[in-house]
Amino acid sequence: MNKINSYSTGLVAGLAVFFGLIVGAVIMLISGFNPVTGYISLVQSALGSSLNIGEVLRAMTPLILTAAGFLVAQSAGFFNIGLSGQVWVGWIASTWFVLANQGMNPWILIPVAVIIGAIGGAVMGFIPGWLRAQFGASEVITTIMLNYIVLYGGNAVVQGLPKHLMATTDMTKTLSATDSLRWDFLSNITGGSRFNIGFIIAVVALLGIWFVMKRTTLGFEIRAVGLNPDAARYAGMSAKRNAIMAMTISGTLAGLAGATEGLGTYLNIFSQSAAPQVGYDGMAVALLASGSFLGILFAAFLFSVLSVGGLGMPLATGVPTELVSVVTAAIIFFIGANYLIRFILVKLDEDDEKSKNKKDKKKAAKLNKKEAK
Repeated sequence: MNKINSYSTGLVAGLAVFFGLIVGAVIMLISGFNPVTGYISLVQSALGSSLNIGEVLRAMTPLILTAAGFLVAQSAGFFNIGLSGQVWVGWIASTWFVLANQGMNPWILIPVAVIIGAIGGAVMGFIPGWLRAQFGASEVITTIMLNYIVLYGGNAVVQGLPKHLMATTDMTKTLSATDSLRWDFLSNITGGSRFNIGFIIAVVALLGIWFVMKRTTLGFEIRAVGLNPDAARYAGMSAKRNAIMAMTISGTLAGLAGATEGLGTYLNIFSQSAAPQVGYDGMAVALLASGSFLGILFAAFLFSVLSVGGLGMPLATGVPTELVSVVTAAIIFFIGANYLIRFILVKLDEDDEKSKNKKDKKKAAKLNKKEAK
């Protein structure tokens, strides 16, 4: 068991990505497509121009934040499936505030809107955390239920906004560039992409939460509760308080992701048929990062390349975009099956050791024969 767990998470994550790409290549071959040209077109579509690079960085923004939020909750031993709902609340709250206060100075308006979005997500993270701490309610069940409550409740809120804020019955008017996270300089250097200040917010937030989790007493207590609640309680740590704090911080980061979506990417609010996908994708990014905050950057980059590059594959090679979802799902599967990957690595090492021992024995036998002569 110790030998199986001795392999680095980076190696296992890398192999998970490799095996996921292999699965995608096999499906391409079965479907009559060339996997080499398919993957080349994917990379070119994602990184072949400054516009596409800007879109990759833009797509990374909410993934970094939701993945960091999921990782905080996971460190405390919780599985926050409510990230999508928390993103939706942050999106609505921040964008609604800007729409209702467009005459305010943008240097005050935008920071306040971002904070309001974060608070909205924090509230939605606090609720399941409090229910878990006070009543032992499963955060998995409560967050799933809250996703549906927030989705349909949010749609009702959007459709019930004052008419002067609406473009249609299901969509608000578009924010002006000055009342958003867009910055002409960032857009211009990336060929007119939607790359915005949200990316900077995401990176700063990631660094901040890394510092909190790794360098502060609060972070230590959250991790301690996640590793062993009984031992943490014996040491005088409050399991209930840390459960609530972990879920609240997780929701705060998801709310920030929602603010960057509303104020940086879409510049409006519109009714959703399902909870925002970035919440679920952020969970996948966190799983691929394997508990590493630095790994979140690399995992978010990979998922963004797949999502942005996948849009250009049908035009270049005819490969359907659904194949990218298959590759993503395969990567997640192999991450979930990391024990199997570690087991295979152990067996390969054991085979290498056996072959090396056989060679050493043969060499020793030859030397003994020479000495005997």
